[in-house]
Amino acid sequence: MNGDHQTLALVLFSAFVAVTLGITTWVSRHRQGSAEEFYAGGRLFSPLENGFAIAGDYMSAASFLGISGLIALYGYDGMLYSVGFLVAWLVVLLLVAELVRNCGRFTLADVVAARMAERPVRIAAGTSSVAVSVLYLVAQMVGAGSLVALLLGGSSEAARSWTVVGVGALMVIYVSLGGMRATTWIQIVKAVLLMAGTIALTVLVLLRFHGDVNSLLSTAAERSGHGMDFLAPGLRYGGDWTARLDFISLGLALVLGTAGLPHILSRFYTVPTARAARRSVVWSIGLIGSFYLMTIVLGFGAAALIGPGEVRASNASGNTAVPLLALDLGGGAGSTGGTVLFAIVAAVAFATILAVVAGITLASSASVAHDLYSSLRRRHAKQYSEVAVARVAAAGIGAAAIGLGLLARDLNVAFLVGLAFAVAASANLPVLLYSLFWRKFTTRGAVWSVYGGLIPAVLLVLVSPVVSGGPESLFPGVDFHLFPLQNPGVISIPLGFLAGWIGTVTSPEPPDEARHAETEVRALTGAGAA
Repeated sequence: MNGDHQTLALVLFSAFVAVTLGITTWVSRHRQGSAEEFYAGGRLFSPLENGFAIAGDYMSAASFLGISGLIALYGYDGMLYSVGFLVAWLVVLLLVAELVRNCGRFTLADVVAARMAERPVRIAAGTSSVAVSVLYLVAQMVGAGSLVALLLGGSSEAARSWTVVGVGALMVIYVSLGGMRATTWIQIVKAVLLMAGTIALTVLVLLRFHGDVNSLLSTAAERSGHGMDFLAPGLRYGGDWTARLDFISLGLALVLGTAGLPHILSRFYTVPTARAARRSVVWSIGLIGSFYLMTIVLGFGAAALIGPGEVRASNASGNTAVPLLALDLGGGAGSTGGTVLFAIVAAVAFATILAVVAGITLASSASVAHDLYSSLRRRHAKQYSEVAVARVAAAGIGAAAIGLGLLARDLNVAFLVGLAFAVAASANLPVLLYSLFWRKFTTRGAVWSVYGGLIPAVLLVLVSPVVSGGPESLFPGVDFHLFPLQNPGVISIPLGFLAGWIGTVTSPEPPDEARHAETEVRALTGAGAA
């Protein structure tokens, strides 16, 4: 990219960083010492504000960069991510939003521990939450690296690496100083910017084809090199039974994983009532639904106007399809309009990454402090405040995400998020649903459910083509893959539910009927909720 692109985009990057750091500094002047203030922003946000913040949390780099890139490269099969992410919100709205708000205080473990032995349940749920969060963070880091590589012409691996480090440092600052209140306002600002940018690009794509969607799709099919097969299922997931099973596995992970994402669940605690939590989800569904419909237009627009070959040449995984599309829509390389539009889109995508990593880091540091630290500390040892531990944990999680982000920099960000969803659906969703709806559920069942989903999901990823055995693997030079699927959900999600059932029916302790009845009343009515 030429110097104009670089300068303008860097100016816009810097402006957003300055604004968000200003928000963080302003918020840090308010008292952040209490756990309720740090983890939940004092529960003072309205449904509208929280709905925008949820949308800001959910519409990540995977959505803006990765999904559009996959559609540009694989057509119909790439749309699975858009549909899966959207349908998942119906599960959240119908099954968990209001009940989680009534039963918990700050984390997923609060919901489960309400009727179980706290220590083993908190350790298990806290471990799982951190694992999901780190996987999700890696995807955002990879997106940041891809953006800057495109901005600098793809020539500087050092700049790409330093970008990942810089994003990690910023997210630690946001969380450590501002807590949930700063994170929420950053997400609201980001959601507004992202929706405005996506609407503008979608309108420009449709204007280029005079509003004729058929023309858009047929042009995309022609330029793809696959003809009408580009618009039919099977280009990525239809070659053989393995690819079809991978398709089913990914769909299960996307639809079921959202309800187990720690940073999404924690957003329900920032509103004063369960009714407000439900209304927050309704607002967010409207925003998220329209956004994912527009990513489909952007993906096919990139295929039609840029071509899959050029997208793949810029980034093998397709992460740069939308910035390249913006450059073309503005008038092409070297034009003033192209320069401005490219810079705006790149800055919005960067803002997206910063906002999402802040939310995920806060949720995972809350799990470390509120669940793991409070459960593992010795009774007579010096007790540091939970908030202080959470701030330290944010730095540790940031360092882990930076390291893994550097390692996985050539993978598609939507694909990486799919893995995080698979782990969330395998480890967090079964224990959450059992705790809310199964009267006979026990502590052993809860612990077995978490580990019974988490361990298989992680192990299957490690021995899958994602890590070794292929040209696009993390370690392409070696081959120790034993599991044929790229997404483990079709195996690990049923194992999580099965392990919870086996743990419960073999448990020596009887289920606590009284505590379940108390939890049920609290979940359905909100009586006694924090």
